[in-house]
Amino acid sequence: MYKKLAKYYDLIYHWKDYEKEAYSIKDLIKKYKKSDGNKLLDVGCGTGMHLEYFKNDFSCTGIDINNEMVEVAKTKFKDVILEQGNMINFNLKSEFDVILCLFSSIGYVKTYSNLEKTLLNFKNHLKKGGVLIIEPWFTKSTYWDGHPGMTTYEGEAIKIARLNSSKIEGNLSIMEMHYLIAEKDKDVIHFVDTHELGLFETNKTLDFMEKADLKAEFLKDGLMEGRGLFIGVKL
Repeated sequence: MYKKLAKYYDLIYHWKDYEKEAYSIKDLIKKYKKSDGNKLLDVGCGTGMHLEYFKNDFSCTGIDINNEMVEVAKTKFKDVILEQGNMINFNLKSEFDVILCLFSSIGYVKTYSNLEKTLLNFKNHLKKGGVLIIEPWFTKSTYWDGHPGMTTYEGEAIKIARLNSSKIEGNLSIMEMHYLIAEKDKDVIHFVDTHELGLFETNKTLDFMEKADLKAEFLKDGLMEGRGLFIGVKL
């Protein structure tokens, strides 16, 4: 996922207001966090766009499964720890006051078994009284099965068009994304990137959080329409 596209990632998601989202998350941290520290872990940090707006208020660490994305993030920050790792089983041998998993990255664990393992792993990296904030992917009933999608970016030296199909197989949403990228003085290139994300039901996720000794709740009004937010505080 995104390996060849890491350097284009920020252009593809140029429409996303990371700063506004970060301010909303900070308000939730103030409301829910009970621990005294300021160590923050961003799981699935991508190229670090959210970290840009947390690094001045927190001691930040970012982790992502895609090393190419981590390398892009490293070009942006000198005061943020950035690591490659899988959210299901990473071990940073440290505890955090805040753990974030945003932009529906949690969906990439695909299965309920992996979701349960991931939430336990998050709990093990969280201080007592620390807060976990997860932005989920869609549920099966809210996913746009069969709908086509399109995203474009247009700059002076580069144009990007991304079109995708969408379908449901079992508890997975599958999007086959086709990219056309035209850069100045270069041939047009075509990439195909397939994304598979688990369609996890809200009550099931809350159950797993409670089993992981997290006081959990779901907020319907989240950062992006139709996704909501899970909040967990370590007991």
